[in-house]
Amino acid sequence: METLIVGAMATNCYIVDGIIIDPGDDAEYIMAHVKNPKMIIATHGHFDHIMAAYALQLAYNIPFYIHQDDIFLLKTMRSSAQHFLGLKDVDPPPTPSLIRDIEFIHTPGHTPGSMCLKFGDALFVGDTIFADGSVGRTDFSYSDPEKLELSLKTILSYPKNTKLYPGHGEETTVEAETTYHRV
Repeated sequence: METLIVGAMATNCYIVDGIIIDPGDDAEYIMAHVKNPKMIIATHGHFDHIMAAYALQLAYNIPFYIHQDDIFLLKTMRSSAQHFLGLKDVDPPPTPSLIRDIEFIHTPGHTPGSMCLKFGDALFVGDTIFADGSVGRTDFSYSDPEKLELSLKTILSYPKNTKLYPGHGEETTVEAETTYHRV
């Protein structure tokens, strides 16, 4: 596994066995690090997690997966990138594949379609939970703090040694985060 910090919002992009998780920006930088790309997966639909997805999809002719409940965020990607970062030429992936047949953990709250990806003892958690007890924002009109709380309980029910790889910041473990959250 390799972790790349990409874009102005310092998004953690992970490369696991040819799977590109959360390609937030810097497509050429990501391409320099990925070997045998198989697919692109977004843990949720915020622009800072998918800005390089279209370029990677075109370069490699590989599928882009996102939860169906976050498709609406692709339509606002351009305006969000312009509002937060002043970027104007940002294109969302044109045809995402919907995640239905792959086993993922739906963790709504931060966004309706937030999800985690489990590989062995690693859980890629997007912006659902971060190290040192912080969690994803729920002040968006589509966010739901109650669902986020349930999602946190789901994540923290995994074995204590499960490594958590968030969308931003340092990695952590279930054990470390249970000191901050009641389960």
